[in-house]
Amino acid sequence: MSLFGASVLLLLGFIYHSTAGFMERQTDETINAEIRGLTEQYAQLGLTGLVRAIETRVARDKNGGALYLLTDWKFSPVAGNLKEWPEFSSTQDGWVDLVLQEADGEVVSSRFKYFSLPGNYHLLVGRNVAERNTVEDLIMDALVWGLVITVAMGGLGALLMTRGMLGRLDVINRASREIMQGDLTQRIPAKGAGDEFDQLTANLNAMLDRIVGLMDGVRQVSDNIAHDLRGPLNRIRGRLELSLRGHEDTNGLRPVLERTIADIDEVLAAFHAILTISQAEAGSRREEFSDLDLAVLARDVAELYEPLAEEKDIRLNVDLTPGLTVPGNRHLLSQALANLLDNAIKYTPEGGEVGVTLTRGDSGPELAVYDTGPGVPVEHRAAVLKRFFRMESSRNTPGSGLGLSLVAAVAKLHAAGLTLEDRSPGLRVLLSFHA
Repeated sequence: MSLFGASVLLLLGFIYHSTAGFMERQTDETINAEIRGLTEQYAQLGLTGLVRAIETRVARDKNGGALYLLTDWKFSPVAGNLKEWPEFSSTQDGWVDLVLQEADGEVVSSRFKYFSLPGNYHLLVGRNVAERNTVEDLIMDALVWGLVITVAMGGLGALLMTRGMLGRLDVINRASREIMQGDLTQRIPAKGAGDEFDQLTANLNAMLDRIVGLMDGVRQVSDNIAHDLRGPLNRIRGRLELSLRGHEDTNGLRPVLERTIADIDEVLAAFHAILTISQAEAGSRREEFSDLDLAVLARDVAELYEPLAEEKDIRLNVDLTPGLTVPGNRHLLSQALANLLDNAIKYTPEGGEVGVTLTRGDSGPELAVYDTGPGVPVEHRAAVLKRFFRMESSRNTPGSGLGLSLVAAVAKLHAAGLTLEDRSPGLRVLLSFHA
């Protein structure tokens, strides 16, 4: 906008300078022509012929635009329509600009040229430039208004163009935010103008389609692996259990078989978690939603973990506000809360404290699980929500790194916020539902 205004100002300045300069040159050429004619008259006819020529020109000039004064060596008037020789200190090549006051009191802007004649006579020829100045003022006013109107129209056009561009960028930004929040089905709408924005939109949508295709392929492969391996592992587990029940432990293999069964159970739990996460992320469990009383659900899950907490001498606090309901999948929410309690009890040292709270927040129910364990560093809080991520300090503890991933997927399915907070000591995981 500044560059546009400067360009318009430069253009209008050039127009004014060219127009005013042309009018000034025209005035100077007229005066020079007058002087040449009068000096020729003086050279041919002498003083008498010069006086007659001046008087003739004064008589012909009905508008009073031409100004003449012929004086002797004392600057006493001899001929012309000026009463006296004007005062001026110096001239540039004989040229001088003066403001004269006529007999009726009117002030007149004039431009003169001074010329000396043989015989010590002085000739002053000029033009009344008041009309020219008026025209220049009109041109200046027109150019100023032209500048104002041009800048105003340019600013309005720039505003409309900017609003149009920002509007289209805002559409792209809104769609991008929804995509970044996990809605990969969202696409950027095209305006249909066929311009660069539509080309960008088409490229971005094609890129999103490609990304979704790749992600679906990876998810499908992992789901197929988990699904296909669950059957053989279940059969292996069944045979091992039959072996334990049907034969005496003559060779001391029972501990080995029991550890093998435990390992198989851990692998099966990981496969089950992968399939559950995939279903939650795909939104395929929304048809099972119903109105759930979160206090009842949380109390049922907490009762399941009371024996485990007592076994580690951990105090389990339950503080639930009754009557808070949300639409949701009972099985998935129970699994998510169970994962949070399992992690809290697992990482809390003996004699510690684990708690489940349900309160009414500003936007809806808030379900939280806290502990007095080592907590999660701030730099790892985003990573622990990803699949198979485990902090180095927890590598020696059982688990697959899918617990919090499942919680994140269930929270996303229920449009709930998931926040990991420092409790000093310990960690507080908050699920914020929208009423």
